[in-house]
Amino acid sequence: MEYHELGKKLKTILKLEREPVAMKWVSRKPRNIPKEEEKSRFCTKLDKAMNEEVFYSTADEEECMGGQRYTGMKDPKEFPKNMRSGSFLVPAGVYKSIPAVQRSWKGNRAVEPGIFNAIIFAPLKKADFEPDVIFIVANSKQGMEILHANAYDSGSHGLGADSGPICSSMAAIPYLTGKVTYGFGDIGSRNNMDLQDEEIMVSIPSTDLERIIRNLEEMKTKPFFRENNS
Repeated sequence: MEYHELGKKLKTILKLEREPVAMKWVSRKPRNIPKEEEKSRFCTKLDKAMNEEVFYSTADEEECMGGQRYTGMKDPKEFPKNMRSGSFLVPAGVYKSIPAVQRSWKGNRAVEPGIFNAIIFAPLKKADFEPDVIFIVANSKQGMEILHANAYDSGSHGLGADSGPICSSMAAIPYLTGKVTYGFGDIGSRNNMDLQDEEIMVSIPSTDLERIIRNLEEMKTKPFFRENNS
C-alpha cells in the first residue's frame, strides 16, 4: 500500500485530529520537493508538516542547535563551547548546572553527522516517498492504542522518551533503533509548537507502519477495543 493511503487510514482508524508527519533523511537534495523558505526550529518544521506543508530542510534552514545536532545536519564539534557544554541552558532554567546538562545529554541519540544533507518533511497523506519515521501527535488514548498495536503480534515494547529534545527522542531514536517511541515532548517543543496540554507524541519507524495499522484494524473488532468500550 502507498504511504499516502496509509496516512489516510491511520488518521481515520485512530480518529486523529492532526496529520501524521513523514520524515526522510536524504544525501541528495530532492528535485521535486521545495526547499524550506526560511529558518525554523526542528519542532516547528513538524508543525508545518502537520499543517500540510511539504518541503525539505538542510542545516542552513535549521535555527536550533538541537535540531542540527541530533538529526545529523551539523557536527557538534562545530558549535561554540557554551553550546557544546550546555551552559546556555542553565540561565534559561532548563537545568540547574552544567554537570546536570552533561549527564542528561548522555541519554540523547544523534544521527551521525556528514551522512545526510537534508530531511524531507510532509504530511503522511502527501508522502510520495518512502519515509524513515512517522511522527504523530495524539491524545493519550490514541497513543495507548498505537502501543498496543505495536505489541499485538510482536510483544514488542515501545521506548519511553524522557526530557530530551524531540529531535532526538522522536526522530533520531526511532530512526536509529527501529523502535516505536513515545513521550510528552520537551520544554522546547512545547514552547515552539502549537500543542494542546493533553497531547502526547508517538513516532513509528516506517517499517512498522503497515503492520501497526493492520493490527489496529483487527484489534477494533475485539471486545476490549470496540467503540462501545471507549
